[in-house]
Amino acid sequence: NCLTLNNNLFLHMLLYFFFSTAVSSILYSSYCQMQGQFNLNGMHKAGDVMLGGLFQIHFFSTYPDLSFTSEPQQPTCYGFDVLGFRKAQTMAFAINEINRNSNLLPNVTLGYSLYDNCNVLGIGFRASLSLASGQEEQVVLHETCVGTPPVLGIVGDSSSTRCIAISSVLGLYRVPMVSYFATCSCLSDRKKFPSFFRTIPSDAFQVRAVIQILKRFGWTWAGLLISDDDYGLHAARSFQSDLSQSGAGCLAYLEILPWGEDPAELRRIVDVMKKSTARVVIVFAHESHMIALMEEVIRQNVTGLQWIASEAWASVTVLQMPDLMPYLGGTLGIAIRRGEIPGLRDFLLQIRPDLQHNSSHVVRFWEHTFECSFSPPPAGWLEAGGALCTGQEDLEKVEIEFLDVSNLRPEYNVYKAVYSLAYALHDMLQCESGRGPFSNHSCGSLQRLEPWQLVHYLEKVSFTTSFGDQVSFDENGDVLPIYDIMNWLWLPDGGIEVQTVGEVKKLPFKGEQLTLDEDKIFWNFESKEPPQSVCSKTCPPGTRMARKKGEPVCCFDCIPCSDGKINSMECISCPEDFWSSPQHDHCVPKETEFLSYPESLGICLTIASLLGTIICAIVLGIFIYHHNTPIVRANNSELSFQLLLSLKLCFLCSLLFIGRPRLWTCQLRHAVFGISFVLCVSCILVKTMVVLAVFKASKPGGRPRLKWFGTVQQRGTVLGLTCVQATICTAWIVSASPTPHKNTQYYNDKIVYECVVGSTVGFSVLLGYIGLLAVLSFLLAFLARNLPDSFNEAKFITFSMLIFCAVWVAFFPAYISSSGKYTDAVEVFAILASSFGLLFALFGPKCYIILIRPERNTKKAIMGRGNTKGNLVK
Repeated sequence: NCLTLNNNLFLHMLLYFFFSTAVSSILYSSYCQMQGQFNLNGMHKAGDVMLGGLFQIHFFSTYPDLSFTSEPQQPTCYGFDVLGFRKAQTMAFAINEINRNSNLLPNVTLGYSLYDNCNVLGIGFRASLSLASGQEEQVVLHETCVGTPPVLGIVGDSSSTRCIAISSVLGLYRVPMVSYFATCSCLSDRKKFPSFFRTIPSDAFQVRAVIQILKRFGWTWAGLLISDDDYGLHAARSFQSDLSQSGAGCLAYLEILPWGEDPAELRRIVDVMKKSTARVVIVFAHESHMIALMEEVIRQNVTGLQWIASEAWASVTVLQMPDLMPYLGGTLGIAIRRGEIPGLRDFLLQIRPDLQHNSSHVVRFWEHTFECSFSPPPAGWLEAGGALCTGQEDLEKVEIEFLDVSNLRPEYNVYKAVYSLAYALHDMLQCESGRGPFSNHSCGSLQRLEPWQLVHYLEKVSFTTSFGDQVSFDENGDVLPIYDIMNWLWLPDGGIEVQTVGEVKKLPFKGEQLTLDEDKIFWNFESKEPPQSVCSKTCPPGTRMARKKGEPVCCFDCIPCSDGKINSMECISCPEDFWSSPQHDHCVPKETEFLSYPESLGICLTIASLLGTIICAIVLGIFIYHHNTPIVRANNSELSFQLLLSLKLCFLCSLLFIGRPRLWTCQLRHAVFGISFVLCVSCILVKTMVVLAVFKASKPGGRPRLKWFGTVQQRGTVLGLTCVQATICTAWIVSASPTPHKNTQYYNDKIVYECVVGSTVGFSVLLGYIGLLAVLSFLLAFLARNLPDSFNEAKFITFSMLIFCAVWVAFFPAYISSSGKYTDAVEVFAILASSFGLLFALFGPKCYIILIRPERNTKKAIMGRGNTKGNLVK
């Protein structure tokens, strides 16, 4: 930030002094005269409308002595950049092509002024001021300052830092500037750079493209090297922010590559790379930085790294050398979209120093290409064996990268930048008077062109190149982003080939889309597979990540997960119906538990239930077969039949407690159980009351009481007592119906299917009513146990009710202390035990007499030897 502030301060001061003389001279004369003129290397062609261009045609520059004891000399440039010269020639070609196109800017000839920035901010800024203000030494002032400005728009610059400085000033005057290589995301700020456009995607998109590659190969641990300028610093800021938000990984280190020669700093940086566990190195820097860095990498022999190159060096040939391939082979790079420019090679072949005598660039290009010197040669040139240039040398006979137009990338962006200015100007000149976008619906005219008017049309320009690419700018002046993914292939014969293995582009409403042909990628490793670059390996199943204190989130220890949880970024609990697998790597459905038919306990209880039912049926059959015998007719045989049927229901209702609980089984099980047992106990109660009534009636004056215990009254009593229980069950089901429930509280790894009673009060009243009738029957039977009779049924009723009450008294603590399926098992056992107790206690003795001792199945034997005078009620 301080560097940018200082640069801006210097540039504004320079601008002030540049214009101060012209402003002050207005007070004294009718013309403006420049105090000094910049000595710039350029190429020019006249036209109706001029376009400017800024290109790096030399790598270096030297500044003269600035002691100010004499007038400072202009800086000089050296180190001819052939590819930079080709970019400038591409702009000249595009303008010539436009001038020949009758459909684009008819009757308008474009000219150009192209300057060399010598890769220096100060020289680039001087050139931009010259383009914006003109190079005339004296400007005559008219009454009205009208006409065409020196240049209507500028193509360039290639550096983000220079673009920031130049556009911040030109933006004040709304002079459009279309860069072909400046990628800093900061240039998308329209408030700071309102007239800046570019035909290369922003670094913000390039950063996201790199993150997409990291995600694709699972590289979560990488190092980042950046250049010490706006390009590198803004890229690092964007990369750290986007990487953190995406959660795609962490930076093992972030190092700033120094400008110039600094062996100690480079040695330290390479040592950091060597010691780091990160196998992936991302570099947002320029080729000059990489050249210096690779010298130290070779010296320390740092191999086994996967390099990811930014667009600044992804396709530069100076690094594609055989001695660098053991280190840089397999590099993945983000490269500018390749394009084709038909006719460019023929245009380049037409370059001749005799035809371009006004351009020093052509002379230097010729001397550089043919390794000769034009006359007069430098001192000692001929003595050293140097040749003189004739200007007649044949370019087609030399193999130089300058003529290789098969891989045009920055040049294609230059081509699109020139055409975007041309199409914007064409659209402006096509405006119909009275329907224009400016004040009072006016239009721009060729005679009074204003740069800000061109900015308006640039924002809306849209065209398709001959290569088929759509060109338009968004609200930030950025072009539709698309990059090629390059891979540095090291051929078996030692050759090098930079191949396209994919692309990354932004789709409307879908974000970035990465397409990669992984089969084509060359990996410079013994395994020929992508390397692993992680701080900590993924935690194995059953463990979770625990961050290491003071280290990035990608560095962690693995801690085992507890039961019921599986591993993820953290151990997460399984859903309620699931449990962790033995490996703790996924959730599996919990084992379900209920009293089922197939299990041994369910089989035993089912057999017991069916056995009791069968026995009841057998006893009922015996009684029906022997229904005319005294033992069956005694004490109302109809009640005995009803009792046997109710006992069968008691046995069968236990089956409702076995099997997977469902709504209807939950509702029926207690209702059938309650009604069946009340019916059973009611019959026993009535039997007991009849026994008492009969023996009371045998006493003097007791005969009239029997009319209250006739068959009708007995049936009515049983029915009435049973209806009370039916009413209780109905009210319970209607108000708070029992429902099936998945209980996960008993066990962590099991789901217990059970029926919840719904209403504890309803369940308690149901059991309480059965208990009341059972106790009442027991008390009455106990009172009648000593009545005289050789077959006093009250004794057996007392014994049966004693068994019944004992079973159900023992049931309650067992029921409360049981859980899961054993709760149902306890209830079933109580039902079966009490039912078997009643069955055997009440009907066992009778069946014994009927089947084993038939001689006792007589009226005399049952009545005894005259102990009573009454008859048992039939």
